[in-house]
Amino acid sequence: MSRYWSALTRALTPYVPGEQPRIDNLIKLNTNENPYGPSPRVLAAIRDAASDTLRLYPDPNAGALKSTLAAYHGVDANQVFVGNGSDEVLAHAFIGLLKHERPLWMPDISYSFYPVYCGLYDITHCLVPLASDFSIRPEDYLPRGNERAGAIVFANPNAPTGRLLAPGAVENIVAANLDAVVLVDEAYVDFGGHNDNGNSDGNSVLSLIGRYPNLLVVRTFSKSRALAGLRVGYAIGNAELIAGLERIKNSFNSYPLDRLTLAGAIASVEDDEHFRASCRKVIASRETLSARLRELGFEVLPSAANFIFARAPLHDAATLAATLRQHAIIVRHFRTPRIEQFLRITVGTDEACAHLVDVLADEMRPKDLSRPTGHTS
Repeated sequence: MSRYWSALTRALTPYVPGEQPRIDNLIKLNTNENPYGPSPRVLAAIRDAASDTLRLYPDPNAGALKSTLAAYHGVDANQVFVGNGSDEVLAHAFIGLLKHERPLWMPDISYSFYPVYCGLYDITHCLVPLASDFSIRPEDYLPRGNERAGAIVFANPNAPTGRLLAPGAVENIVAANLDAVVLVDEAYVDFGGHNDNGNSDGNSVLSLIGRYPNLLVVRTFSKSRALAGLRVGYAIGNAELIAGLERIKNSFNSYPLDRLTLAGAIASVEDDEHFRASCRKVIASRETLSARLRELGFEVLPSAANFIFARAPLHDAATLAATLRQHAIIVRHFRTPRIEQFLRITVGTDEACAHLVDVLADEMRPKDLSRPTGHTS
């Protein structure tokens, strides 16, 4: 530890991002990246934006992107906030909207950046245990007498479990906590399946924004829009909540999104056909992968994300992860209580998923110990 660090720096337990290894012929299934590239229109828009105008600052308000997102989701532009990836949007929300005298409630197993933000911003928080099946129980987030949340945050679908809480259940939580902000992190909601009614996601709670001023929904371009390398996130909520986020942003970084990013993000939203086709492919691959792993004896949690959370009761998860690595396949293993025997496996291409299953089938096959090891006479 450096003698120049502040007491806060010493006390922090930083977030550990998924490994980005450099291995030849790597099958990378550990960071939930989309196996299919972004829309070709995104690449064209970025190329067009790479001009002499890069000498100028970008629009600090990202007005064109906000208007595009507002039209897409059927809200007003003043209900949209954008940032440098959803992690930055979440960070601003934690300090600007979720820090209060009463504790912040969150699941005990969820996105591991949440407690990091609490440490960074000195936010008192309470970990609410998931049910034995790793689902979020809405009743655990309802006020009980004087026991009330200062704010609530959870991912839906949850990470790393992939389990989805139905919109009606989310609404029950929001409606019961009108004096507290409820932040729903929908980083993976696009993989839960879509309906055919406009641009609405079947499992999103964005439709509740107009009825509940305490609801904030956070989204990312990194997963379903295959733009993890571009870093775009956004939030939608009541204009009052968005104004609070803008105050934090403009006290931290007035120009979070550059010109190339803004151009690419707008083009991505405009190419809805590519977006939906990509999601459908991931969903189909997820269901196939889940079925094949169950055939091998894995317990696979129901997933509405672009990853699955699974364990093999007769095999140690850390050992399986290490074995897969020897075959240049990287998955995510969390050395965390309750889930240390699970692997989080990103849904890759069908070819990548098939290879993963083949390797697991071979490694998990009982070895024939009766076979002679030397010459016999």
